[in-house]
Amino acid sequence: QVQLVESGGGLVQPGGSLRLSCTASGLTLEHLAVAWFRQAPGKERDQISCISRTDGPPYYPESVRGRFTISSDEAKNTVFLQMSNLEPEDTAVYYCAAAPYFCCATSACFPDWGQGTQVTVSS
Repeated sequence: QVQLVESGGGLVQPGGSLRLSCTASGLTLEHLAVAWFRQAPGKERDQISCISRTDGPPYYPESVRGRFTISSDEAKNTVFLQMSNLEPEDTAVYYCAAAPYFCCATSACFPDWGQGTQVTVSS
């Protein structure tokens, strides 16, 4: 079983930046695909991006493309989500999730989840 701990959320003004971190324990990143999801109040949980050694370049939905970047540091066993030019519509709880080796588009593919970190974009 993989344990995931997110950090880095908070309150930021529109146009600002945040970097979220997801630190894994139990398995190293070479064996994992790690995704970031977000869920706004009253909305479904949507995947933002996913990264693994075995997949190609990360995909981003149009809503965040060019503003969000996923990356990893295997030495720290940590996956990051750099978020720039934040908009009020980015307000949500952000979760990281892990699956064996391969990214997948749906949350059902990911058996292990972090506790979530709140991101609020407001002036």
